[in-house]
Amino acid sequence: MLPKIKVLKPEGIFDGVKASEFRQEINQLVNQGVIYILVDFKRVTFMDSSGLGGLVQALKTIRAARGRLFLMSLSDQISMLFELTNMGQVFEIIKDKSELDSKFANP
Repeated sequence: MLPKIKVLKPEGIFDGVKASEFRQEINQLVNQGVIYILVDFKRVTFMDSSGLGGLVQALKTIRAARGRLFLMSLSDQISMLFELTNMGQVFEIIKDKSELDSKFANP
């Protein structure tokens, strides 16, 4: 059986301001006991380094709670940012929700 997974769908430009709001939302979710989070970047048009920094902080929070953070639907620009910073190896990036099911079937 799959654990309960919260899906977040940020929109627009994922910069320092959005990243700060995102981190607050992650902190609230973890405090409520939600430790499996999927972030769908389908509607994010651009991410800068401060947005990436916010994601790293969110990941640390979730890992401290023994949870997992998944990223999905990365645009070419965000994928390139992850590639250039080697963050693609740090985050669990999936193609779609069916891949998420397999992550829990074979942890």
